[in-house]
Order: sequence, then C-alpha cells, then structure tokens
Amino acid sequence: MNSSIIAGSLLRQLKGQFLSNAAAGPVLFGQSPVILYGISLGGSRLLSTAAAESSKTSSSDQTAAKSSKPSSTGKFKVEKEVASYWGIEPNKLVKDDGTEWKWTSFRPWHAYTANTSVDLDKHHDPATFGDRMMRLTVKALRWPTDIFFQRRYGCRAMMLETVAAVPGMVAGLHLHLRSLRRFEHTGGWIRALLEEAENERMHLMTFMEVSDPRWYERALVFTVQGIFFNAYLLAYILSPRLAHRMVGYLEEEAVHSYTEYLKDLDSGKIENVPAPAIAIDYWRLAPDATLRDVVVAVRADEAHHRDVNHFASDIYYNGLALKEVPAPLDYH
Repeated sequence: MNSSIIAGSLLRQLKGQFLSNAAAGPVLFGQSPVILYGISLGGSRLLSTAAAESSKTSSSDQTAAKSSKPSSTGKFKVEKEVASYWGIEPNKLVKDDGTEWKWTSFRPWHAYTANTSVDLDKHHDPATFGDRMMRLTVKALRWPTDIFFQRRYGCRAMMLETVAAVPGMVAGLHLHLRSLRRFEHTGGWIRALLEEAENERMHLMTFMEVSDPRWYERALVFTVQGIFFNAYLLAYILSPRLAHRMVGYLEEEAVHSYTEYLKDLDSGKIENVPAPAIAIDYWRLAPDATLRDVVVAVRADEAHHRDVNHFASDIYYNGLALKEVPAPLDYH
C-alpha cells in the first residue's frame, strides 16, 4: 500500500517536471537552435545537463537578438548569433600600418609582390603535330577576340579572365578526383593549379573596379565559359599534355595583350587612373600605385602561368606523370 503511494507520488513529480520543461518555450530555428537530449524513465523524458546548458545559451542568445537593432534595410543582423552558436568567429586582421584588413576573398598571407623580372619573350616552339594544332587553335581564337574588343583592353582583360580562370580549376579538379580514386599523391600539382585559377580570378576582381562591361559582354560570358569549360574538361581527359600546351600558348597571347595594354597607357590613349585598393593589397603595391603598375603585375602573373603550363606539358611529353615531378608552388 505504502509502495503504491510512493510510486504514484514519484510519477506525479516526474510528470510535473516533464510538463514544465515542455512548456519552457518553443525551439527556435535559424536564430538560436536548442537541441534537447534526454532519457526515458517511466514514460517521462528528463532534460539532460547538455540540454540545460543549451537552454541557458538559448536564453542569452535570444536576449542578444532582442537587444540588437535593425540595420538600415530593416533586417536584424544575425551574423554574431550564428557565429557564436557554431563557435566560428571571423578573424579580425589588420595591415602593417594598423588599418583594418577589409578583404574576405583573400588574406594578408595570400598577398605577394609580383616577380616582374620574368622573361616576357619566352616562347615554346611547337615540336609535335599536337603542339602545332594547339598553337593554331589559340591563334584562331584570338582573331574574333581582336575584332570584338578592338583596343578596349580594360573590358577585354576582364572578360577574358572569366575564361582564363577555368583551366586551372578543371585540371586541379581532375587531378583531385584521380588522386582519390588511385589513393596517390600528386606532387603538389593540385594546389599549384588551383593557385593559378584563384590568381586569374583575382585578376577579374581587380579589373571589375576599372571597367564597366556592356550587357552583351556579360551575356557572352555565359556562352563562352560554358563551352570552354566542357571542351577543356574533355581535352584534359583525352590528353593532359595537349591541354596544358594550349593553356601555355593562351598565356603567351595574354602576355602580348597586356603589353599592348601598357602601350596604350603609356601613350595616353587610356587614362592611367589610380590602382584599385584591392590590387594594392593583393600585389603589395605602393599606396600611390596606378593602373599601369597593376597591368605590369598581371602581365608577370600570366608569364608565370605560361611557364607552369608549358612545364606540365613537357613532363607528359617526356613520358612522366605530374606526380613524379614536384610542382612549382607559389611561383609568381
């Protein structure tokens, strides 16, 4: 009899605790998620220590969210709450002069000084039928480009960089998947090729600041990039040697185009405006750097990409695989 009374009292207490926990408040998604972990005991669900701590965090996060003020657009800023929940806080970086580092697409340790002493006149003479075909293909592609852009080198550079960033990404992706399939190292070539793709993308981010593409030029990007991505992927699967050779010749043409760009800047046909802030930080240029300094740095990058891709093609030409020869990492 006594045992029945005690058991009933215990169950009523557990039921009351369960109901009070359930009524504590709704679970919020997208602001301060609360995950309840518990165990079953006699048909009741007990709140664990982890859930209790989560509830405390939820309450503080909700208080912070309520105290935050709406932005000018009328939306509440939830970045802090999201970062606090996941434990990932954005790095607060400063430059050497103490000012705040404002770029999120790259960090100070990704910046570098372009090696402008690279040989700009270096050229690969076609040695095989495949090399000659790649050289002719590149020359054929340059002809409509010259007609379309004329001497509008700012827009020309910006639009072509949307394509130039494709080969490194495609080749890096191909090697990445192959490395996973074969359980093998790649000699650093994945990183080298992805560095090339990212560098070309940064060229685009820079020229976006000094050029204003027309609507049909923007539309052209979708068509050209879609065709070139699939064509280059197929070419790389069939013959990495020829794919790298073609990119080497493309970079040779890029060096020539930027040289012509510099001629127009020096002659006054194109205004030598101040360098964009992103370029000054990315290439560690002087604070008073101009567009000419940016073009010189970009041209040096293209010359290095030329060397890397001809080098990769020569590795295949000599019957080796890329993984057998260390990649030229950080070659700028």
